[in-house]
Amino acid sequence: MKKLFALFGTLLTAMPLLAEEAPALLSGGIEKGFIALGAGLAIGFAALGGGIGQGKAAASAMEGTARNPEAGKRIFVLLILSLAIIESLVIYALVISFSLLGKL
Repeated sequence: MKKLFALFGTLLTAMPLLAEEAPALLSGGIEKGFIALGAGLAIGFAALGGGIGQGKAAASAMEGTARNPEAGKRIFVLLILSLAIIESLVIYALVISFSLLGKL
């Protein structure tokens, strides 16, 4: 949990370094800022959730194969199917993020 707080703290302290200059930000309005923030958060949370989901799926598949080696081939097929579904959801979030960035 401490590592998660350290990661968020690092990201929050790095945000001012990545900020746009004031005239460019003021000319676009606050709506464009919220759109850009939403696009960034969408892909960030999707990647984080997808990574956690893929890690848990792989760990469970390895544990299942270790407990029952005869079912290894069937578990492998189900693992690949579940990883493809998880990755498709992350790609869907990427498409939504690009469509939001197209509104800028």
